[in-house]
Amino acid sequence: MTQAIRMIFSLLLAIVAAGIPYAATAQTPPPKIGIVIMHGKGGSPARHVSDLASSLEKNGYLVANLEMPWSGRRDYDVSVNAAEKEVESALAALRDRGAQKLFVSGHSQGGLFALYLGGKLQVDGVIAMAPGGNVGNSTFRERLGESVDSARKLIAEGKGDEKARFLDFEGAKGTYPIVTTPAIYLGWFDPDGAMNETMAVKAANPQIPILFIAPTNDYPGLHKVKQAMFDALPANPLSKLYEPDSNHIGAPSASQKEIVRWIAAVVAASP
Repeated sequence: MTQAIRMIFSLLLAIVAAGIPYAATAQTPPPKIGIVIMHGKGGSPARHVSDLASSLEKNGYLVANLEMPWSGRRDYDVSVNAAEKEVESALAALRDRGAQKLFVSGHSQGGLFALYLGGKLQVDGVIAMAPGGNVGNSTFRERLGESVDSARKLIAEGKGDEKARFLDFEGAKGTYPIVTTPAIYLGWFDPDGAMNETMAVKAANPQIPILFIAPTNDYPGLHKVKQAMFDALPANPLSKLYEPDSNHIGAPSASQKEIVRWIAAVVAASP
């Protein structure tokens, strides 16, 4: 036995004799992180959020890239409450896969819904990427007012669960038709409902930090209100306004590094 081997063997014996587990000499592995990602209005998991999802998976995150009710395919097929349960189920599945820290993120309308969920679900952080789709603002009220009134009337007539044609609105394409039930439509488009930006922001849990991503070349309406929206969030020392050099569509891809950095900071600060 060489002198070097004798020294290593003696050191191991000393560790065992002192009652120190050998594993204690190794660094404690970081907690596994799970994240739900929600696309924007009329989108899908395979479009503007796909690069972000792939990047996070490559960084070792457990990712649930969901298709939400406002996708181009689903056409608002379930209520706000049902959509909330879809996210809850995805979070539970991530937890079952070993996630110890959980985050909810969304782009555009998904970003606004992420803020809404921040006041509903128990997560470790919320990431709102270029949040939009505020049905409480004057543009939505003007463009969709007749559809909202029609939905209310049909519900009053006992036809709340019968599918009908209504209008949706998106800044880049204007108004366009969707087919869903009056009850579901009103849940998503009631100016004072879940997708009212002011109400979602005020209802956010102050214990949950928020990364608010506002690209420098966002749509003018969103660019105009970004600071006011962020300032209206409940105070949390880990919340942050991040402004990547990007347009609305490119915000998720342009924010990949900052999202990883911010999540690491939140996890490091948590118990």
